[in-house]
Amino acid sequence: MAILAQTTNFVARTQATLEKAHRYQEKYNIFVTIDDEGAIQKAQELEQKAQAGAKLGQLAGVIYAAKDNFLCPGSDTTASAKILTDFKSPVTSTVIEKLNAEDAILIGKTNLDAFAHGSSTENSYFGPTKNSKDLERVAGGSSGGSAVAVALEIVDFALGTDTGGSIRQPASFNGVYGLKPTYGANSRYGVVAMASSTDCIGFFTQTAQDLDLLMQITSGQDPKDLTTLPDFYRHDDGFNDPIKRIGIIKEFDNDAVDPEIRQAMAQEIETLKNQGHEIIELDMPTLKYALATYYIIVPAEIASNLARHDGIRYGFRSADSEDLMSLYQNTRNEGFMSENKRRIMIGNYVLSSGYYDAYYLKAAKARTMIIEEYNQAFKQCDFILTPVSPNPAFKLGEKVNDPVAMYLEDVMSVPLNLAGLPGLTVPVGKTTAGLDLGLQFIGPRRSDAKLINFVANIKEKN
Repeated sequence: MAILAQTTNFVARTQATLEKAHRYQEKYNIFVTIDDEGAIQKAQELEQKAQAGAKLGQLAGVIYAAKDNFLCPGSDTTASAKILTDFKSPVTSTVIEKLNAEDAILIGKTNLDAFAHGSSTENSYFGPTKNSKDLERVAGGSSGGSAVAVALEIVDFALGTDTGGSIRQPASFNGVYGLKPTYGANSRYGVVAMASSTDCIGFFTQTAQDLDLLMQITSGQDPKDLTTLPDFYRHDDGFNDPIKRIGIIKEFDNDAVDPEIRQAMAQEIETLKNQGHEIIELDMPTLKYALATYYIIVPAEIASNLARHDGIRYGFRSADSEDLMSLYQNTRNEGFMSENKRRIMIGNYVLSSGYYDAYYLKAAKARTMIIEEYNQAFKQCDFILTPVSPNPAFKLGEKVNDPVAMYLEDVMSVPLNLAGLPGLTVPVGKTTAGLDLGLQFIGPRRSDAKLINFVANIKEKN
C-alpha cells in the first residue's frame, strides 16, 4: 500500500476503483452503500494538497472499505439490519478517524450478518454476499463483504470486527490475511456493539506487512473507549528472534475437521520444521467447553446491547402500532432477523433470575479456566497454529436453517475471543475444488507485532 503515497493521480485511481466496485456489486453483493461522491471528493482534496506541496499522510491514496457497523457521518450505518435502516450517525468511529487522518480514501460500507450475528453473511437484511471463488458458496461471516472486497482486489484493505471469528473465518474462506488483534488494541468507539467483552476491531489485507502498517496507525489508548489498552504495539517486535516454538492443539486434530484442512495443517507444520521452528504438541482439554461458554456469554451481552433498539430513539419504527407496548413489540419483531431474535432470547434466558447461576455464572468461570489454559500453553510455546474452522466455505443455504451446525463452524475461532488473544489468518492454499484455505496463528496477549512479523517472515521464506 505504501507505494501509492508516491503518486498524485488519486482521482483517476478512485474513479477506477468505484467503477470496479459497482461492477462486482451486482455479482457478489459486497456493499451496503458505495459512496461515490465522498470518495471522489476526498481524492480531489488529496490532489490539491499534493499540488500545493503539503505533507500527505501515510495512507495517501490507499482505498479501503468499512464493515457497515462502523459509524461515520455522510452515509447510513445499518449493521445490515432493517431496524437500523436510514440511521444517520452523529459520530465517527475512532479507527475511521485515524485512517482518514492518514489520507486513506473510504469508498463504501460492506455487507455483514445483521449486527454481526452469524458465520456466513446470510443473516443480512440486504441478502448474502457470495464467496469470491464460488458464487454458490458463502463468503463467511460476519465480515463477509469486507473479505470479498479485498479478495477481489477492489480495495487495498477493509475494516472488520471479530467477536468469535468474524474476521478470521471469512479471511480463510476468501484467501486473504485477516487480523483479530488483542482485545483492547484498537478502539471500539463508534462501532455498533455485538458483545462488548469479545468485540475486536481488525483488518483484511493482501499481505502481513500491510497489517503491520495499519496497526501502527490505529492501535493505542482512546479516552472514548475505556477498554482500550495503553499503546503496546511496536513495529519491530520480534525482528531479532525469528526462530519460534509453535504449539499444535491435539484436540483440534480429529475426524470432524475436513481432510483437506488437516492436510493443509500437516503441510504447514512441515514447512515450519524446514524453516527451523520447533513443533510442540499441546494438550488443552478445557477448549472443548469454549463453544458452549461463548454461546452463553455472548448472547447475554447481545441481549443487553440490543435492548436500546426499541423504535423510539433512532432507526426503524413499526407503523402498525396502537400503543407503546405494541410499538416495542412490532418494531423489534419486524426489525430484527431471526438470528438476532434467537440470540436475544438465549441471552435473556441465561441472565434471568432462575438461571443466572446455572448458566451465566458457570460460563464465566469456564472462561477463566480457558484463559488460564492458554496462559499455561504459552509457557511451552511462542505461538499456536490451528485451523480457523473445521470446513472450507460451505454452500449457500446449507447451514443457515440449522443453528447448531452453523455454531459448530466457530469451534476453533471463539476460544481466542474469550481469552482476548490476537489471531491472524494466513492463506495456505486451495482445496481440490478451488476453494481458499487458511490457517490461524495465535499469540499471547499484546504479542500482535511479534505475530505479524513472524507470519511475514515465514511467508517471505516460502
